[in-house]
Amino acid sequence: MEQYNVTGMSCAACQATVEKAVNKVDGVKSCSVSLLTNSMGVEGDANPADIIRAIESAGYGASLKGAKAHGTTTAIEGGDPLKDTETPRMRKRLIASIVLLIPLLYVTMGHMLFAWPLPSFLDGNHMAMGLYELLISAMVMVINQKFFISGFKGLIRRAPNMDTLVALGATASFSYSVFALFAMSSAVLEGDSAAVSYYMDQFYFESAAMILTLITLGKMLEARSKGKTTDALKSLMKLAPGTATLKRDGSEIEVPIEEVRVGDLFIVRPGDSIPVDGYVIEGESAVNEAALTGESVPVDKTVGDRVSAATVNSSGYMVCEASAVGEDTTLAAIIRMVSDAAATKAPIAKIADRVSGIFVPAVIIIALITFAIWMLVGQTFPYAMARAVSVLVISCPCALGLATPVAIMVGNGVAARTGILFKTAQSLEQAGKTRIMALDKTGTITSGEMQVTDIIPVGDISETRVLTMAYALESKSEHPISGAIVKYAMDKGIELSQTSDFEVASGNGLKARLDGHEIIAGNEAYVSKYIDAVDILEEKAAGGSRDISGTDAGSGSELSRQIKALAREGKTPILLAMDKKIIGIIAVADTIKEDSKEAIDSLKAMGIHTVMLTGDNEITARAIADKVGVDEVVASVKPDGKEAVIKELMQHGEVTMVGDGINDAPALTRADMGIAIGAGTDIAIDAADVVLMKSSLMDLAAAIRISRATLRNIKENLFWAFFYNIIGIPLAAGAYVAVFGWTLNPMFGAAAMGLSSFCVVSNALRLGLIKVYDKRRDRMIKDPVKGDLIINTVDDSKGKEDKEMKITVKGMMCAHCEAHVKKALEAIDGIESASANHEENLVTIDAAGDVDESLIKAAVEEAGYEYAGIID
Repeated sequence: MEQYNVTGMSCAACQATVEKAVNKVDGVKSCSVSLLTNSMGVEGDANPADIIRAIESAGYGASLKGAKAHGTTTAIEGGDPLKDTETPRMRKRLIASIVLLIPLLYVTMGHMLFAWPLPSFLDGNHMAMGLYELLISAMVMVINQKFFISGFKGLIRRAPNMDTLVALGATASFSYSVFALFAMSSAVLEGDSAAVSYYMDQFYFESAAMILTLITLGKMLEARSKGKTTDALKSLMKLAPGTATLKRDGSEIEVPIEEVRVGDLFIVRPGDSIPVDGYVIEGESAVNEAALTGESVPVDKTVGDRVSAATVNSSGYMVCEASAVGEDTTLAAIIRMVSDAAATKAPIAKIADRVSGIFVPAVIIIALITFAIWMLVGQTFPYAMARAVSVLVISCPCALGLATPVAIMVGNGVAARTGILFKTAQSLEQAGKTRIMALDKTGTITSGEMQVTDIIPVGDISETRVLTMAYALESKSEHPISGAIVKYAMDKGIELSQTSDFEVASGNGLKARLDGHEIIAGNEAYVSKYIDAVDILEEKAAGGSRDISGTDAGSGSELSRQIKALAREGKTPILLAMDKKIIGIIAVADTIKEDSKEAIDSLKAMGIHTVMLTGDNEITARAIADKVGVDEVVASVKPDGKEAVIKELMQHGEVTMVGDGINDAPALTRADMGIAIGAGTDIAIDAADVVLMKSSLMDLAAAIRISRATLRNIKENLFWAFFYNIIGIPLAAGAYVAVFGWTLNPMFGAAAMGLSSFCVVSNALRLGLIKVYDKRRDRMIKDPVKGDLIINTVDDSKGKEDKEMKITVKGMMCAHCEAHVKKALEAIDGIESASANHEENLVTIDAAGDVDESLIKAAVEEAGYEYAGIID
């Protein structure tokens, strides 16, 4: 996406005009203009010069980001589109206007209504009073000439905007007042005092000046509020230090940050901000990464660890090697994401866009019709004109144009401070619509790092001896399981013994000699080839219970049950054998992240159906799933299989995929929205729509809360904008005069117009107060797959009595058999869950009401097992 600065826009109609002009340029695929940040994002291969030319032809200024703006409008100072240059200008215009307006109102209202004394040169001199009012109001109009220049330019180009409405209203008031002044001069010459008094009452000079002053006040308040909405982005831009201390030729030199190159060595002392991304090559410290992740607890860094620009070195001295500089740093990527989100539009914004495109022309037509109707019913020209002017000045396209972008910017800023990066406004809106959350297991729900969980000695051998032998064997392997065993042994202070004749069977196990003994470690299938016993897991099926030779572990079936029990807990059992005898089992597991269960509970409390996707076997996957509480598990699935699962889930509702690895990229792209864990791979992050910088699943629920709150705020803003105009325009036109006697003075209309935009922006600023981790306001919605209410639910099987039944199923020999029977039975309508025990040939079924036994029998037999009836 190419980013541009756009200047000269004043309302949503301007925004629509720019978008229309750019979309006509050859090569432009899509264009999105932000009134809030005066920016534009363009996708396609169009020539930037052609795009800028199109914008200038439409009457606005434009430039590529970082360059000075072209055209008749003023360039944004320093190329910073977020710098609030509008508020100071508006403040100067407002002060000057008020200084002139006060003496004007003293004469027109103070003297006329309250008989306040006048200077001698005005007292009783009607012509002098008229000229006085004309001169002062003309000066106010000159001060606020921007409204007239922009407004009439838009009218000439047949693209009227908010300034057009203001300019027409002020011009109408001023022009009629000038006409009345000339008519009064004729009456003075003719000595017609009655006519002089009549025309004196027809002056609307103060209305023209007051309209401009009040609109300027409203625009200043709006600009000031808009400036606050971009605070998050501006604070991000200020994070990077301006200089870096480099280490060159044994000496230290301080250089501007722009001169740092990849491969340079830079020094970071305690309290310093890290200037660019890099890796620690000397020293160790704790680094505060709150600026990027929102996490206030410092992260320990040592040699080889990655550091990021804008984070702060809390304690030690470090020498780092630069790996990314300038636009390639993590900070720059975050700024780019936040900026892109501000430059794009949420789908809900299309409602306001469609209205804004026809709003101003429609208001002008309504004003003309209002004037014509009042003249036709016999009202005076001044009365009809006042009604028409009121319609022009009360109409507010700004409120419509700002309703969406201000909320998007504030919501995105809150998310960025929390460590949640929405790449586009679409993703910010989409997150709140999530109905199904699919999560990768490894690295997302789990830590992605294998750890030793159990050591089970067999026979008289000690646990330390088992670990010593395993350490000696596994130390020569690079497999993640081997790494977990080696790390555990090192942490325990085990001394490394040397082995010989090392052999590796990829994916199965290891073999070597240690102190004259043959030692083997690996899975059951591999180890069983080298021991004096029948296959451990098949021993029960063979009907035997022979002791494993040379062990005191009891029967093979007992050891088999231990292995299966570990597997059901989500652990991987590694068997260790010496001289053809089992001496122990070491269980290794990918540990669950501390916050995974709480995060998934929060998602389920929001009514989101959770699905875990993994390439692991079903037993391990279900063990993890049971611990964290996900609703559904899809195991043994390959990367392309994950994409297929996502495609199937999308038939039930809006699907969000959460992952961290390269193999998750297809699924992240396929889903309605992809969320990448910040610690994941670059490919996953690039494929995702949202990035969780802290790699915490708790931020999933936080992202959804931010999205829902933002969407709710946008709807409130749109309601206010539409409601204001629907009520205000008829009031200004005099539609309520006959029923209620209500009319609207043009000056009050101008005040209301300015305040309407201010109210919309102020409402959006309330988003900054949202507590992203507060569960109390989570909304209850229906699970799209189960169809039941997740919170405060009443069983959806009303009128049906829950029933538990037990059946006998023969032929089950292992946990896989149990899983097959369970899956077959749970596919039957009415059966909520089934639990199988192959050792007792027993299956326990929980059903909502009665279930036809013939269906149960058919399901069991179709799965390949023998149905032996219901147990009374």
